[in-house]
Amino acid sequence: MSRKQRRGRRRFAVRHSTIHGRGVFALARIRKGGRIVEYTGERITSAEVDRRYGDEDDYSPHTMLFCVEEDDYIDATRAGNSARWINHSCSPNCEAVDEEGRIYIEAVRGIRPGEELTYDYNLFLDERHTPAAKRAHPCCCGSRRCRGTMLKAKR
Repeated sequence: MSRKQRRGRRRFAVRHSTIHGRGVFALARIRKGGRIVEYTGERITSAEVDRRYGDEDDYSPHTMLFCVEEDDYIDATRAGNSARWINHSCSPNCEAVDEEGRIYIEAVRGIRPGEELTYDYNLFLDERHTPAAKRAHPCCCGSRRCRGTMLKAKR
């Protein structure tokens, strides 16, 4: 197979997920360390995040924001790509890598065709991670090491 044919071959697809809603699934084998996709969307400030998603969306599981820096966010609900459908897992097979302000999803281990792509969202709230806040950000990954929430441990 030529290099051009390999580049044109789809490596993943968006489908229904048993974890949550839609998910992204490998169509071909992905090697450990392989860069899969860039997380894209409209670049916005924290003030614009507050304006768009204020208090009524504080605990919404459907906000597709990725914080790059303190005042720089990627809003994948606008001009986003398939990466926005990658679900959270407490035992992920991918990780989000910041490279000069751009976010890439890369494999942390080999991924088989048909396997759902996941990364640990490690959500962080400024306020205490109370039991109510943890319940508002539930994890449905089903991993043996599931911590029950998508929130990052505050330590």
